[in-house]
Amino acid sequence: MKKMIVACFAVAFAAGVMLTAGCGKQETKKVLRMATDATFPPYESFENGKIVGIDVDIVTEIAKKIGCEVEPVDMKIDAVILSVEKGKCDIGAATLTITEERERCVDFSIPYATAKQVVIVPENSTITKLDELKNAKIRVGVQQGSASDGFFTKKFGVPDRFGNVEQAVDALVAGRLHAVTCDNEPAGVYLAKYPGKLRLLPFVLVEKKYAFAFPKNAPELRKKFDIELEKMKKSGRLQEIVDSYLKNNQGDKTK
Repeated sequence: MKKMIVACFAVAFAAGVMLTAGCGKQETKKVLRMATDATFPPYESFENGKIVGIDVDIVTEIAKKIGCEVEPVDMKIDAVILSVEKGKCDIGAATLTITEERERCVDFSIPYATAKQVVIVPENSTITKLDELKNAKIRVGVQQGSASDGFFTKKFGVPDRFGNVEQAVDALVAGRLHAVTCDNEPAGVYLAKYPGKLRLLPFVLVEKKYAFAFPKNAPELRKKFDIELEKMKKSGRLQEIVDSYLKNNQGDKTK
């Protein structure tokens, strides 16, 4: 009888060990902190208190495929690269342009989009030529720390800097600026927001590529993202995500 009791306890103990071991294998998904600047629709913006947009959807879908979850962290655009460089965030997703300066601080994924940098002016503006932007009397607004800021400062002079593109566009509508330079897709959002009040100038300042930023010490994560990102591009899924945000946006008239 004692032997049977001991045997039962042994079986129960073994089952408990196996159950515990099984639970131990159910690892919690790694949470990727995604640094972004949620003031750049349609790529990232707040909607009902939640950060949404093209970048968020792309990163979330890839993260799911590699067994991770995403936690978007909102910050100023000029802090995104720094937070990734210092390891405070795992990935930077904020329509980041690949530049030599940034490549010294972080690693970039393969490009996932190409954007045109355009100029928005009031509907009744007399500005028609690129050279007119060099006039010291012409006040041009940009988002501080953005690629538009760097490009305009280098080519034309110091612009009026704002915390985000929306603030610059609001100043333009209010008559405090003569022009605003930003990427074509966000420009389309603001042209749709202010119908009949704004238009695009008929030229493109520069074309640039967007990519995701990763810490220098995380090459494996970057490689995993590159693999999945390439799959999304080839399958058409990447374009589907972009189109889902742009299908109702008729503001961009550049080619």
